[in-house]
Amino acid sequence: MATKERNKAAARREIRKARGPHASLKWLRVSPRKARLVVDMVRGKDVEEALNLLTFSPKAVSEPLGKLIRSAVANADVAGDYDLDKLYLKTAVVDEGPTWRRWLPRAMGRATRIRKRTSHISVELAERQ
Repeated sequence: MATKERNKAAARREIRKARGPHASLKWLRVSPRKARLVVDMVRGKDVEEALNLLTFSPKAVSEPLGKLIRSAVANADVAGDYDLDKLYLKTAVVDEGPTWRRWLPRAMGRATRIRKRTSHISVELAERQ
């Protein structure tokens, strides 16, 4: 029984290794449309260059995205199989999260819906050859 569990654990490690170092951020209170502007700017860039771009970007999503990229780099460091100087953003995806609905009172007893949108951001790193 123990060898079967060890084989399953080894198979899971191989699958994770094939995917590469990654990190995800969920339920970020920024609309996906605005987040995609910044993510498109850094996709495909080296990690150091992407972090420099995010440091000087005035967009609100820049700070959490920088934290997410640093988390993915830390995951690569823990895995130990990667040269941290050669890492780049292989994929960066922004998906729409759940929308919080609120109501704003208006004139003559009416109400208008306010949609507070959220984003799920996923980042995967890879080594340049």
